[in-house]
Amino acid sequence: MPTSPETRYADTPDGSVAYQQFGDGPRDLVLVTDWYTPIETVWEDPRAERFFADLATFSRVVLFDNRGKGVSDPIPAGVTSVGPSMEMAAEDIGAVMDAVGSKQAAIFGIGFGCCYAAFFAATAPTRVDRLVLVDGVPRIHATDDYPTGLSQESVAHLLDQIITEHGTGNLLKLVDPAAYEDPQLRRWYARNERIGLPRKVVKLFWSSFTETEVGPALPAITAPTLVMNRAKSRSYPVEGGRYLAEHIPHAEFRELPGGDQLFFMANPNPIIEEAREFLTGVREAPAIDRILATILFTDIVGSTEQLARLGDRDWRDRLLRHHDLVRRELSRFRGREIDTAGDGFLATFDGPARAIQCAVAIREGVKLLDLQIRAGIHAGECELMGDKIGGIAVHTASRVMSTAKPEEILVSRTVKDLVAGSGLMFEDCGSHTLKGVPEPWQLFALREP
Repeated sequence: MPTSPETRYADTPDGSVAYQQFGDGPRDLVLVTDWYTPIETVWEDPRAERFFADLATFSRVVLFDNRGKGVSDPIPAGVTSVGPSMEMAAEDIGAVMDAVGSKQAAIFGIGFGCCYAAFFAATAPTRVDRLVLVDGVPRIHATDDYPTGLSQESVAHLLDQIITEHGTGNLLKLVDPAAYEDPQLRRWYARNERIGLPRKVVKLFWSSFTETEVGPALPAITAPTLVMNRAKSRSYPVEGGRYLAEHIPHAEFRELPGGDQLFFMANPNPIIEEAREFLTGVREAPAIDRILATILFTDIVGSTEQLARLGDRDWRDRLLRHHDLVRRELSRFRGREIDTAGDGFLATFDGPARAIQCAVAIREGVKLLDLQIRAGIHAGECELMGDKIGGIAVHTASRVMSTAKPEEILVSRTVKDLVAGSGLMFEDCGSHTLKGVPEPWQLFALREP
């Protein structure tokens, strides 16, 4: 599990604000995030850690929990709204800047944090040298000049859904449908919800936020501003970003590819690249490395039939247990999880024997769950871009797995040759033409001793 920076506290007259500081870049950058990213747990996802690490390559970053969220103090007694007002959120930003000795910083708002970031930029102009807003909207509800917002009925329905399903992870389906399909991510998100906001304050917090309106403050912003929104997002419609950019003097707008997703999921590189260029004047191409790796693909056999037989709830439970088992075995055999989609895994290893041993352990382990898998293993040169891998070797491994029979562990000739002398035995399955792979490959099935 990634190690998060030390959590410290900044004092305000009405309570303390929990914050973390990391990176040693030349520019101070304050991240103002959504409520679902409490600083104590957000680092548990390696993709979030990577996003923060990328920001830290060109900034000294400050990440914090607003009062009322995460491990910061509750909203002061006597304040009628449990959710932080924009004034209180601005006070929190100023407090963490004071705590780290920052007189002026770039303010980086994400999601609903954009309202707080923009308000701070408008009311404390001497403390903001640049403003970056990602997936922001001026308000939730629709108005005459912002018809993209929700109707009163839709806001009420959304509020009821948030209150009812708080802490379950089901709201992830709204903000990142692809991530919702991964049971482990859904469980992690549910934990973030519970830690981010106590259940007893959810209604008051969100009732307050549905009334938040940053539009009137936008014309007062003087800092150079970059606004970015994803083109197909429903939670944060691109029209919201255009509205912000049109009402902030001289703001730049970038429409990014993609739809609803957490800011650090899928491919956050465009966000990092645009922000880096805007804040430093330099756009760095993402590092591309090539390494020799052993690639393992696994897939559950007959998953559609299992779903039909078990029903949604029991199948989700079994899939969650499958994912936990696979991840334990990957850790045991020093494998690195690259991706999971539905019921399959993609992982890399620094040695082919460990990949085969891991595949055997997974195959035998899932039998206890009344499941069968097939596995394909290939070794070759891969392109590394961030946490992802690519290249013909990855495609070849995927096609090897697709060729495998139920409970079969199928490897390419390259893998068989690399493990010569290991005691592993194989059965020659002949030459195969793999779809999308230029030349035929001789494949071998692992044979039991």
